[in-house]
Amino acid sequence: MKIPNTLQCVIFDMDGVIIDSEEIHKKAYYEIFNMLGVKVSEALYKTFTGSSTINAFQKLVNHFNLDENPEDLVLNKRARYVNFFENDPSLQLVNGVENLIKHCYKKGFTLILASSSAMVNINRVFDRFNLHQYFTAKISGADLTASKPHPEIFEKAAVLGKTPKENCIVIEDSDNGIKAANDAGIFVIGYKNPIVLDQTLNNADFIIDDFNKLQAII
Repeated sequence: MKIPNTLQCVIFDMDGVIIDSEEIHKKAYYEIFNMLGVKVSEALYKTFTGSSTINAFQKLVNHFNLDENPEDLVLNKRARYVNFFENDPSLQLVNGVENLIKHCYKKGFTLILASSSAMVNINRVFDRFNLHQYFTAKISGADLTASKPHPEIFEKAAVLGKTPKENCIVIEDSDNGIKAANDAGIFVIGYKNPIVLDQTLNNADFIIDDFNKLQAII
């Protein structure tokens, strides 16, 4: 499938697409798992990728029949993530994505951020890397009634972008996010992030491993 000729709106995921933060999210999650004394397999952890944190902990509590409040676990995990975010000097933007964002902005495309991360984490990233100026709207899945792979976040992104779905594309690096875009009826580009090894991207309409290549064709 070809990228829509009438492209007007580009909807970006954040973790793994704009910022290489998947590893610090994973560190924060596994500190919580260790604190709870539960052994979370890679297969189970993979099902959390792309979901909101509250959704992930609700699933964890149900899976292990834990006597824990998922909302308390979210706050604990968020504090650990912030610690890693502020103290990990290796944290950086995904290679090539800043140029892609600027390219899309200069071409007059509407840019929307649609992430499962909490808005406080979204703003933390956008503040650190000076990205607010390029985006018309930012959506946090944590503020919605359903989490990826539910399509609600991308349906809302198209509405906020004031753009018909057929004139939008989504850029995602997770299978949950790709399913959400599929079910929303929006063309989805799967970004094969070299540090994210457990996502197939099989249901993406188009797969890339280099944002410079994507920039050349949109």
